[in-house]
Amino acid sequence: MSPSIQTYTVPRAERKHAPPKSKETVIWQTALKGAFSKLDPRLMVKNPVMFVVWIGTILTFLMSFNPQIFGPTQISQYYVIWVTIILFVTLLFANFAEAYAEGRGKAQADTLRKTRSDTQARKLLNNGDSQRVSASDLRAGDIVRVEADELIPSDGEVLEGVASVDESAITGESAPVIKEPGSDIASSVTGGTKVRSDYLVIRITTNPGESFLDKMIALVEGAKRQKTPNEIALTVLLAALTLVFLMVCATLIFFAQYSKAAVDVATIIALLVCLIPTTIGALLSAIGIAGMDRVSRFNVIAMSGKAVEASGDVGVLILDKTGTITIGNRLASEFLAVTGKTAKDVAAIAAYGSIGDTTPEGKSIIELARKMGVTEFPERENVTCVEFSAETRSSGVDMPDGSKIRKGASDAIKRFVQDHGGSWSDEIQKLVEDVARQGGTPLAVAKDGEVYGVIHLKDIIKPGMRERFNQMRMMGIKTVMCTGDNPITAEVIAREAGVDDFVAQAKPEDKIRLIQEYQSKGVLVAMTGDGTNDAPALAQADVGLAMNSGTQAAKEAANMIDLDSDPSKLIDVVSIGKQLLITRGALTTFSVANDIAKYFAIIPAIFSTSLPAMRVFDVMALGSSENAILSALIFNAVIIPLLIPLAMRGVKFKPMTADQLLARNVFIFGLGGIIAPFIGIKAISMGLHLFGI
Repeated sequence: MSPSIQTYTVPRAERKHAPPKSKETVIWQTALKGAFSKLDPRLMVKNPVMFVVWIGTILTFLMSFNPQIFGPTQISQYYVIWVTIILFVTLLFANFAEAYAEGRGKAQADTLRKTRSDTQARKLLNNGDSQRVSASDLRAGDIVRVEADELIPSDGEVLEGVASVDESAITGESAPVIKEPGSDIASSVTGGTKVRSDYLVIRITTNPGESFLDKMIALVEGAKRQKTPNEIALTVLLAALTLVFLMVCATLIFFAQYSKAAVDVATIIALLVCLIPTTIGALLSAIGIAGMDRVSRFNVIAMSGKAVEASGDVGVLILDKTGTITIGNRLASEFLAVTGKTAKDVAAIAAYGSIGDTTPEGKSIIELARKMGVTEFPERENVTCVEFSAETRSSGVDMPDGSKIRKGASDAIKRFVQDHGGSWSDEIQKLVEDVARQGGTPLAVAKDGEVYGVIHLKDIIKPGMRERFNQMRMMGIKTVMCTGDNPITAEVIAREAGVDDFVAQAKPEDKIRLIQEYQSKGVLVAMTGDGTNDAPALAQADVGLAMNSGTQAAKEAANMIDLDSDPSKLIDVVSIGKQLLITRGALTTFSVANDIAKYFAIIPAIFSTSLPAMRVFDVMALGSSENAILSALIFNAVIIPLLIPLAMRGVKFKPMTADQLLARNVFIFGLGGIIAPFIGIKAISMGLHLFGI
């Protein structure tokens, strides 16, 4: 007896699910659906060039049922059907290009939506109790407490606590950052990020739907992109060219009748579609959307396509010194004393004055003082801390005995000393100048009316900055460094970094004045910033790049936000903007140049029978008019998807002047746009001959 065969059915819960679709697969599927949904005439009419193709497709579609519908003709029904199919495919390719570009933005938005979950927040009440509420119920001004491993429910500023925060969901950077009160930058937190240690008490600064994450989702949605001024201008130009060719094709009917050439409506439509700039008309939106996508890959969120485009036209870059040109964290390296004082005396007074200074510079002063043997410090609770401000350009403490300690820029401390009955000696001035000549930042230290000495803070220029500024210069862009340092220090740093100009001892109003001065000359200006005091200048600049780690005011004033908080990225943004403009110009040149070959393909084929003299222009020897027209139409359609990768990644960018760029584009894309159709149309014609067409 044979053994029984037992079967086992895998329970539903144990069955393996199909592997999830890749992100690129989802984008392609979405783009394919979008190619058909965008055939809606209400959407097509927004693109005048492709709308003309859409109307032509409708007309040839009607003719495919009855070729005689618009008058007597000798053309075959199959020929009209083929023309209709090719025109329809041309529309699909054009819509696919735009839908694919939009799909990349929507995919990024979907990723961000996963980050924005409806978290529960611990809201602190006025009576001291706490209440669990949904993050969507929080309003600006509410106070919440976030513990370790909890998501920050919305944008806000830290009021209490020190904690490490994981911002990888926003920035992609896995290393957590320290958040604490008392600093514009370190106290700003973003909804959707996670507290990894300790706790934070946060004041919510935005209402539902207004958070940074909400804005990011709206901005990366390609469908919500508004056309830029240059794009609108180019659309008007393309519409004008389309109108011109429409008039040419309309009058061609009368010339054909006069010369007794057999020209039908389907052929005229095919000729019109081939002559109007369908290539750039199909790719124009995709180029703009792809430009924003390239910026987002640099972890920069552009508030509009206009901001990306404006960055390509920028003539002046205004850059902060600290954090942009230099590493950013100036560290105390030496204490220099005046006659009658020792370096340890300077270290002690400087350390006392830095008790309330939470900046890296302040912490480095205390650390260096400890190394020099300063061990006793007054309790922070027993002194009155005076924070640094852009107006006073100094900081320090008021001691319990009534004495005042200040450290800061030499001119600020000079005024402080003189206001307290002291004097500013040539010796202290020489110490300041010596530090400045070495490229360092001198901070004078004084107690009441007595100057103790100078703190030498070292600045380190970021690697490769000189080369990047040289590239900007090659593109005709002027770089200006703004710094609060004295003119001597600023000049040394500017010379070493290779910037074109500098502004020393700059205050917030100086930056605005500088921007307005360049703008009055018709020059577009770009700048970076992260603090509340940078907000007015960021709003004034044509391109304002705010740091994600910066204040809410700076982020709201800017039209771009760098998620990595790297001020030097402004240079990359300008390069991307240049690439966007170059790509648009290059593909426009290629599209217009294509028409030359199409003239030689179609016109001789139409008139060679009735006008034998036209045969001299039939350089491609395509044969019948049907073969020539179908070959040109197929090439006109196929070139669109072939150029989508170039439109998405952009034309390769090399720093050079406008004249050099123009010559390069004319040579490569102008000449290429003439040669490629001759080769492509001839190859397609030979293929059609194999099928008897």
